[in-house]
Amino acid sequence: MAAVKNRQRTAPGALTAFARFVLCGGAVGLASSLAVAALATRIPWGLANALISTLSTLLATELHARFSFGAGVRATWRQHAQSAGSAAAAFALTCAAMLALHQLVAAPGAMLEQIVYLSASALAGLARFAVLRLVVFARNRSQSAATDPTTRPVHTAVTQTAAPAGPAILCRAA
Repeated sequence: MAAVKNRQRTAPGALTAFARFVLCGGAVGLASSLAVAALATRIPWGLANALISTLSTLLATELHARFSFGAGVRATWRQHAQSAGSAAAAFALTCAAMLALHQLVAAPGAMLEQIVYLSASALAGLARFAVLRLVVFARNRSQSAATDPTTRPVHTAVTQTAAPAGPAILCRAA
């Protein structure tokens, strides 16, 4: 059992992490869209969307902490808060894109709306991946590297120059 506790997880490479991010995020997104539709039959759509969005963000953050970014442990409250912030920013980006579309085109068709929305979602997803990988879950990678017994600290060589003769030699650090 001690061997299992001491085993360190290594962070996956960027492509593996991105594939896992898309898989987890896509699965949660698909389930969320179905859940919102089902819940909206019982409560107002806006409330259903807010509830499901909150729950899906919590679930996705847990999946990303455990699976996508190789931490293998539960997400902290700080990571949940940062992830929620990145999700809110992604939501704002897609809303802004749709608002811009409706300002530029009087009556956009469904196909144009989907192209704009999906393009904005893809851009937001890429930005969210970068934030989660480089900021939210970056600490886990540095911690596992710091506790990895195969890594050794780097020592730098310090050279001393000859001290001048006289009283200054008494002040020199040994």
